[in-house]
Amino acid sequence: MTHLAGKLALDIQAGAPNNGRGQDNVGVVKKMQVGRDTYPYISPQAVRRWPRDSLPTTEPLSPVLREGQGKKQQAYTKGRPDLYIDDDLFGYMVAVKDKDSSCQRDTVRATGTFVSVTPQRPTSDFGTMTRGFNANENPVIHEHEFYTAVCAGDLNLDLPRIGTFETDGQGLRIALPPQAAEEATAAGATATTFRGLTPLTLGLPERRRRAALILRTLAALRGGAKPAAHYGDRTPAFILLAPKKGGVNPFTRVLSNKDGKPSFAADTLTEEIAAWRDELDGCVRIGWAPGFLGDQRDRARRDLADLITSGTVTIDHPRTVLNTVAQEIEDGTHDHWFQDTQDAKA
Repeated sequence: MTHLAGKLALDIQAGAPNNGRGQDNVGVVKKMQVGRDTYPYISPQAVRRWPRDSLPTTEPLSPVLREGQGKKQQAYTKGRPDLYIDDDLFGYMVAVKDKDSSCQRDTVRATGTFVSVTPQRPTSDFGTMTRGFNANENPVIHEHEFYTAVCAGDLNLDLPRIGTFETDGQGLRIALPPQAAEEATAAGATATTFRGLTPLTLGLPERRRRAALILRTLAALRGGAKPAAHYGDRTPAFILLAPKKGGVNPFTRVLSNKDGKPSFAADTLTEEIAAWRDELDGCVRIGWAPGFLGDQRDRARRDLADLITSGTVTIDHPRTVLNTVAQEIEDGTHDHWFQDTQDAKA
């Protein structure tokens, strides 16, 4: 089984991509305290919504159902990963009174919280609304925060689980309840053996398509709060993708705080590659936007020259890296990535 594991960084320039709970007419960004230091962050919920919003308009998304009132409200998607790519990749929980309709799917595309690599103190911007007011009327005052930071988080794409839906197990581990499983089977899904279960699996062409689509969507990522005042690039400024034979991500420390500035740690990457070489299922691909982190990209090419020459590491533009891997998946170059190792041996 192969996971695409790695690191993704966003270059936030005077932005407010994810806001917290405001009060007293002040919009605040999400941030956390570590000792005396402040670290702005972008929550996983936001980072997971952006790809949904960035998918092609021709791709059908799972409808959201809402029921109840007040504090007893709940909202959930249709829970049909066989029909909708967002249910397949991002997971869901449908917990309703009818147990035969309850189901759950753990995420296939996991992501961490995108925290500023270095401490940053958000700036408070002061504004007023006076347009159309009569003379001598008091303005409406408002404030909001924004910041400049490199926000980075881990990511993992469990490729064998794309298009693979549990129909047995216990409790809400079932991804497709009986009626949905019958409909998926009638549409062409087939039973298979996977990690000790007997799920339904979509055809390989559709699984390839979905994996490639989410990678291409990351290359064209858009989203974030306050685009009218703080519009900015939300595509990856840096992305590391490594095919691994398991879900462990050893690359979380390749971006670090060095003397108060975000820094790429080539020595850390080199040592992690050596330690995990037996688990790697292909080259480690680094997408690095020109101008991001100054001259560090050129320095990284020099520091990693031996690994680049051997084909263990490649460095290119993030869009090029993501689209290249997507095309290789669609072409069938990496079909073994969709197989579960244990079941293949069996």
